[in-house]
Amino acid sequence: MKKRSASVRRKTRETDISVELVLDGTGKARIDTGIAFLNHMLELFSKHSLVDLAIKARGDLAVDYHHTVEDIGLVMGDAFDKALGSRKGIVRYGWCVIPMDDAASRAAVDLGGRPYLVLQMANRKRKIGDFDLGLLREFLQAFSVKARVNLHIAQLYGAEAHHAYESAFKAFARAMRMACEKDPRAKGVPSSKGRI
Repeated sequence: MKKRSASVRRKTRETDISVELVLDGTGKARIDTGIAFLNHMLELFSKHSLVDLAIKARGDLAVDYHHTVEDIGLVMGDAFDKALGSRKGIVRYGWCVIPMDDAASRAAVDLGGRPYLVLQMANRKRKIGDFDLGLLREFLQAFSVKARVNLHIAQLYGAEAHHAYESAFKAFARAMRMACEKDPRAKGVPSSKGRI
């Protein structure tokens, strides 16, 4: 079976980002964004989705992290869309609930081509180290638009912010893994419309 893969680069005056991914991978990650906490979340995503993911990002981090985080979401989403191709034979839907010590999160995705993000975080902490946690909404919004995915993530409870966001990213990863899988019984595009 040919592995589904894509390579995408986006260069602007604010950022220079390249993403290479293999959907049918083993979870190997090479992540270099210049933002330690985001590196960690993307490494978790790769490991638990089994998507091989290489990201190299340079951005105007001296200004703030916003441009870089959002643009990584755009490029990663675009790479997913390209690797999925026509989406023939995929499961299309995925869901997962993940606990992480005191925290738990659930994620549900639909790769049906209609981008939408619902993100509910019970944990209200604003920062981990110097990282503004609100930027993860920007990342996920950009990803959902470019990947053409309906993405719902609910971080249900948990007082420790790191555990809360880690459980959310792991649930996101496992839901994407399920949705991207090939369904051996499926013929054609998984939509009654005949296309996605």
